[in-house]
This record gives sequence, structure tokens and C-alpha cells, in this order.
Amino acid sequence: MSKMVLRMFLLLGLSALPVAFKKKPIKDWLIVYLITALSSVLLDIILVEKKLLSYPIRFFPKTFKFHIVFDLFLCPVVSVFYNQLTYKETSIIHLVGKLFLFTIPQLLIEVLTSRYLKLVKWHKGWKWYHTFISMNIKYLSIRLFIKLVRQNSINENNKL
Repeated sequence: MSKMVLRMFLLLGLSALPVAFKKKPIKDWLIVYLITALSSVLLDIILVEKKLLSYPIRFFPKTFKFHIVFDLFLCPVVSVFYNQLTYKETSIIHLVGKLFLFTIPQLLIEVLTSRYLKLVKWHKGWKWYHTFISMNIKYLSIRLFIKLVRQNSINENNKL
């Protein structure tokens, strides 16, 4: 059952990719996707190495200790969708409110897959709220980063 759900998550992530990159500016969404994937993998490697969490059931367990489906597909796609939804948003209250529309369901899925499917196992004091806080910080940081990249790009174009 767990492997089947993992395959469904992979299919969901793969099928969401073309939708995520349909909207312009594609360059921004590619940056968001890659930074989210990189930060997710790095954070996961650190957490697994420190034995704060583990992924008992995952693809390529002998090669990767991190969760390929979550770190390389689901989380980056969610981050792209969040950035697209908040593309012109300036209010921090609205940014955080819209962020919760993404991170709360994502957290619920992680809690349920941890409890019933054993896809995620939390150790040594790592709790659901650590995951929730880290997801929110990551998504907001990436949102700020892409905003700064966009502003710098606009300033460079104005100088020409």
C-alpha cells in the first residue's frame, strides 16, 4: 500500500510539472523550482544524517537517504504554485495566509503518511510543528529571494 501511494505522489508531482511551467515568466518559476529542490534535498540530508527523521519506504533506498518524490517533485511544484499565486502580492498578511493554504494540507499529508503508511518517521524530538515551521520559512525565504531577483532584473533592464 505504501509503495502504491508513493507512486501516486510521484505521478502527481510529474503531472503537475507542465502545469507549473505553463505560466510566465517561466524563468522565475524555474529558479523557484530549482532552489526549492536544492534546499529541500540539503535540509533532508542534514535531518536524516542527524537522525531527526527517516524515510523507511522510499525510491532508491540504497542510493538516496532523502525523499526523492517530496524533495524533487512535490515540494518544488508546491513552491512554484505558491509563488505564482502570490506573484503580485505585497501584504505580508496575505502572503502568510496564502502560504498556509499550501503548507497546512502538505503537513496533514505528511502526518497521515507518517502515521498510517510509515513513509516518514520522526525521531529525537522532531515533531510535526518543526516540519510546519521549516516549510513555511523555506517557502517565504524563496518567495523573498525570487522577489529580489525580479527587482534586480527590472533595475538592470531600466539601466539599459
